[in-house]
Amino acid sequence: MPEQQAVQGASGLLETVAWMVGAVVVAYLLTAVLAWLVRRLGRRSEIAREIAQRLRNPVRATFLVVAAWIALNMSGYANAEWFPVAQHLVVPAVIVTGAWLVGNLAFVAENSAYARIRRDVTDWRQARKLRTQVMMLRRITVGVLGVLALAGIMMTFDGARTVGTSLLASAGLVSIVAALAAQSSLGNVFAGIQVAFTNRIHVGDVVVVEGEWGRIEDITLAYVVVNIWDDRRLILPCTYFTQQPYENWTRTSAELLGTVEFDLDFRTPLEALRAELGRIVSGTTLWDGRVQSLQVTDATGGTIRVRACISARDGDDLWNLRCHVREQIILWVQREAVGALPRTRFEADAAGGLPEPVAAGGRVPGASESSMVD
Repeated sequence: MPEQQAVQGASGLLETVAWMVGAVVVAYLLTAVLAWLVRRLGRRSEIAREIAQRLRNPVRATFLVVAAWIALNMSGYANAEWFPVAQHLVVPAVIVTGAWLVGNLAFVAENSAYARIRRDVTDWRQARKLRTQVMMLRRITVGVLGVLALAGIMMTFDGARTVGTSLLASAGLVSIVAALAAQSSLGNVFAGIQVAFTNRIHVGDVVVVEGEWGRIEDITLAYVVVNIWDDRRLILPCTYFTQQPYENWTRTSAELLGTVEFDLDFRTPLEALRAELGRIVSGTTLWDGRVQSLQVTDATGGTIRVRACISARDGDDLWNLRCHVREQIILWVQREAVGALPRTRFEADAAGGLPEPVAAGGRVPGASESSMVD
């Protein structure tokens, strides 16, 4: 009898293994057929190609685990000693592969939303807003999914359920301790959600923070990455953008105004300089055609201060346009208006004393014309 029972047990185990191998083969073939169909559809659809690429492995793993579970339940050995252990091992595998599948679906949805963004417009403000919010939603979804999957796996163990019950019994003390310990981290999480959905900043915005000019490169639930103009990265907690002042140059529009200032001599030909500014900005594609003006904003200390106001499509173009205008005005002054170069004048008294500084173009009463020296 023991030998007969051993033979029956071995044959039962072989039958179960055969059922599981057959189920795995069927699941693999079904996955291959499904992947072939999706690839055929993907020739004309970008979303189908994305689905085929992202979901191939998680779908295959999910099908294989589900097929093994079905085969295990159809084997007819539900009363065997090893059956509960095998069935328990399959349940966490189903939870993990299912979470993997849904998480990759979140990536597909994110890329699908990006594909709908118009790229033929100059002002990407709406596109940046959509990109930031979709990215934040995907990260929240994946994070919540991971927590739920971990909780589901733990709840399959009797010991974990017991621990959970005991923790709930002392939830008051635990919640207070957890709140105090995670105050900073939770503050950053809520600040990240607030930053993303209240239109404070978006990925791609031009900002000035901590005296540095750069673009928002990434927004997470804990920190914000600013790509500074010299390719450095400034990492700031999300709470910085809810508690500290900063400049956002592209919050409502990408178009910007900028100024270039010069200290010049009183003999500067202003009309000629104004005409030269118009010629300079008209000859470059950096200018958006909206604003160009030249004004004298100060006239003290022996010089005049001339301010050129110009406009551009975005922060990058404005920076390059300001540098271009500054360089071209300097070259024009050197070439066409040498008298506009700032200089200091001195005037000696009649007794031959030390010269005293005099404002540009100014005279001391009684001084002769020959005593004026540049």
